[in-house]
Amino acid sequence: MSKGIILLAAGGTGGHVFPAEALAYQLRERGYSVHLVTDSRAERYAGKFPADEIHVVPSATIGSKSPIKVARSLWTLWTGMRAARKLIRNIKPLCVVGFGGYPTVPPLLAATRMGVPTMIHEQNAVMGRANKALAGRVQAIAGGFLPEKGGAFAEKTVTTGNPVRPAVIEAARRPYVPSGADDPFNLVVFGGSQGAQYFSKAVPTAISLLEEPLRKRLRITQQVRPEDMETVNSCTRRLEMDADVAPFFTDMAERIGAAHLVLCRSGASTVSELAVIGRPAILVPYPYALDHDQAANAAALAATGGVKVIAQAELTPEKLSTILRGAMTMPEKLLKMAASAKQAGKPDAASLLADLVEAIAAKRSIQEFKGAGA
Repeated sequence: MSKGIILLAAGGTGGHVFPAEALAYQLRERGYSVHLVTDSRAERYAGKFPADEIHVVPSATIGSKSPIKVARSLWTLWTGMRAARKLIRNIKPLCVVGFGGYPTVPPLLAATRMGVPTMIHEQNAVMGRANKALAGRVQAIAGGFLPEKGGAFAEKTVTTGNPVRPAVIEAARRPYVPSGADDPFNLVVFGGSQGAQYFSKAVPTAISLLEEPLRKRLRITQQVRPEDMETVNSCTRRLEMDADVAPFFTDMAERIGAAHLVLCRSGASTVSELAVIGRPAILVPYPYALDHDQAANAAALAATGGVKVIAQAELTPEKLSTILRGAMTMPEKLLKMAASAKQAGKPDAASLLADLVEAIAAKRSIQEFKGAGA
């Protein structure tokens, strides 16, 4: 028999959905029923999300200065609030947990006004706009990189780390084995829906500058936008490369586990998964992120020596080619980076986050939770 329902709210991108998914597995193991409220973008993740039910509630972001567009957004938010109130009345969750993104605003606002225990989880080193708007209303804030000391909400912040999916925990069991001088070298490249375009241009050019013996060792997994598929595929065919190119990989954790080097953006989930699995990486923070959160996330892992961080403006194909050449000819350096990354990983983040959810659902205070050590 279920202990009750926990309602998770997450925006429809992997950065928001994946930590929610990891928590959902933990909560189900502890006997809770899990419901997810999100937007239509999350449908591609929904097949694997361990929720008893998935709900879509209207929402909108207020990013325009146009009075008409602002009015439309406010109307959508109000509609979403009404839908969220009805949902909460029907399912009676013990707690509502937000993971960021504008679709979390209506259900969290509705829950706080209805007296339902609430908390948010912030994946990044810099709090996003949706979470910032909700932070003053919720009982607790769990942070992937947020400090418990300093800041406006330090008294109710617990640094749990970012929960990672079971597939990541499974990939972390695979030890890092360097690629020898004549062995295949697995390079994994991905950038999310917004960040992949740059890699689609830079990576094939950089690879074309490598000497043929090095080029023949490369085995590439590259995530690209659908509109860039043909360009990237034509380049890999021309270079006679062994490459797996797709807009989305459902087994990305396994592919990272098999990687000798990862080239990617530095979203919070990405940084956390790299650390738990323990793989060396070149991080290129997405330069147009609103709060420069990716740069802050990258800096947190770079401080351990597990990754190298390079600004996009500085990463020319020529420089990337030089980096790849060095990585493929210095396996000992990559082995050391892998070990450093793994030391920074927090594989128990999902369990600690679930502990906090149970405490908030039971209406324990955050001070009591911190005092108990969990």
